Amino acid sequence: MFIEIYLLPLIVLIALFVGSIRILREYVRGVIFTLGRFTGVKGPGLIFVVPGIQNIVKVDLRLQVMDVPSQDVISRDNVSVKVNAVVYFRVIDPEKAVIQVEEYRVATSQLAQTTLRSVLGQHELDEMLAERDKLNDDVRAILDSQTDAWGIKVANVEIKHVDLDESMIRAIARQAEAERSRRAKVIHAEGEQQAAEKLMEAAKTLSQQPQAIQLRFLETLTAIAGDRTSTIVFPLPMDLITPLLDKREKNA
Repeated sequence: MFIEIYLLPLIVLIALFVGSIRILREYVRGVIFTLGRFTGVKGPGLIFVVPGIQNIVKVDLRLQVMDVPSQDVISRDNVSVKVNAVVYFRVIDPEKAVIQVEEYRVATSQLAQTTLRSVLGQHELDEMLAERDKLNDDVRAILDSQTDAWGIKVANVEIKHVDLDESMIRAIARQAEAERSRRAKVIHAEGEQQAAEKLMEAAKTLSQQPQAIQLRFLETLTAIAGDRTSTIVFPLPMDLITPLLDKREKNA
């Protein structure tokens, strides 16, 4: 009985000592409150918390990934789309993350949703599809500035999908087809213009050399003569027979 009386306080002290021990991993910090008041941030490693007087709130400092649910966005050109994204962030100030906001992860998620709708609503559909990197940077910058008071650093924001309804997809396909047709016509017209310019230069060169015109005429006859299925009637240029007639008159 005497031994039990002395062992009981010792057991209580050992239990209190063991209960006051906390081991925090390298990426975890403990925000300590003593009688309800903030008294510091501890960790990592072995720390002691006085039971009944102090309590600890653990905060993870690793990079966290959060999906932003699909949001209905109306673009500046009045096109309704559904957009979802992913946000990468980390806690850099455990004190602010615990004291300044109730649940920093929920608050960051809600802020990301409203910011995504606000930023994308200021742009047209073509910009959403073609300038995604710029939109990512705009959303990240706004989130980072607003979550700074919560001790959170937003590292990156990535827009994953911009979903359109079937009618809008068909309209975009028709627009792309019309654009391809327009480019083909422009290229064809530019080719015709370049060919006409080259023909004009060739005509000027031939006009300066009558012999060249005769050679070109003979080449054309050779090309036509290769096709034996057609009968071709063509005028004989006087430039070809005039030298022959002059020579005949001289011999006469």
